[in-house]
Amino acid sequence: MFENIKIIKKFDPAAKSYLEIVLCYPGLHALWLHKFAHLLYKLRLPIIPRLVNYISRFLTGIDIHPGAKIAPGVFIDHGSGVVIGETAIIGSGSLIFQGVTLGGTGKESGKRHPTIGKHVVIGAGAKVLGNITVEDHVRVGAGSVVMRNVPAGCTVVGIPGKVVKAGDIASDSVEQMLEHNQMPDPIAKVFSVLLEKVETQQQLINKLYEKQQLLEKSSIEAQEDDRFLQEFIHGDGI
Repeated sequence: MFENIKIIKKFDPAAKSYLEIVLCYPGLHALWLHKFAHLLYKLRLPIIPRLVNYISRFLTGIDIHPGAKIAPGVFIDHGSGVVIGETAIIGSGSLIFQGVTLGGTGKESGKRHPTIGKHVVIGAGAKVLGNITVEDHVRVGAGSVVMRNVPAGCTVVGIPGKVVKAGDIASDSVEQMLEHNQMPDPIAKVFSVLLEKVETQQQLINKLYEKQQLLEKSSIEAQEDDRFLQEFIHGDGI
C-alpha cells in the first residue's frame, strides 16, 4: 500500500503532498480496491470479488479483474480506460498510463493475458495482448499494439509493435522512465532511408543520362565523318 504512494510521489511531479496522493489519485484507489478484491478472489468467494471490481471501475474508471496479480509499487497514472485481464501479472515499479489494455486474444483458457516485468513503462493507449512476456525495463510507446514477447531493455513502438531499440537495461530513474520524447521513430527512419536511396538512384540516372548524351553526340559525329568520307571517295568532295 505505502509503496504505491511512494512510487507516485517519485514519478509524478504533479503530486504536491502525500495527502493529495491518498485523496485524489484514482489509480491508487483502484489498486487498493483490487488488493481487497484479489484477496476475496483467492478465497474463491463467488460474485463478491467481481462486485468490488465493478464498484472500483465505477469510481475510478479503471477495470482490473480480481484475478490479476499486481506487485507492490505499481503506478497507474491518470488511469481512465485502463483494462487489466484476469491472468495478467505486473511487476513492481511499472508505470501504466491511461487507456492501456492488458488483454487476451481469444477464448482460450488458462494463462491468456500478458506478464509484465519490473520497471516497465506502457504508454497511453497501448495494447499488450495475449499470453506474452514483456521483460524488465521495457518501454512500450503510446498507441502501440504488442502481441509478441519483448526482451529486457527494449523499446517497442508501432502497430504491430516492433523493437526499435534493444539491449538498453536502464535503471528505474525518473528521467529514464519518463523521457517519452526520446522514443525512436521507425517510420521517420524508414522514410529517411528511402529518401537517401531515391537521391542516390537519381544521381545514378543523371550520370547515365549524361553518358547517353555523350554517346549520342559521338554517334552523330561519327555518322557525319562517315558521310563526308563517302562523299569524298565518290568524288562529291573533289
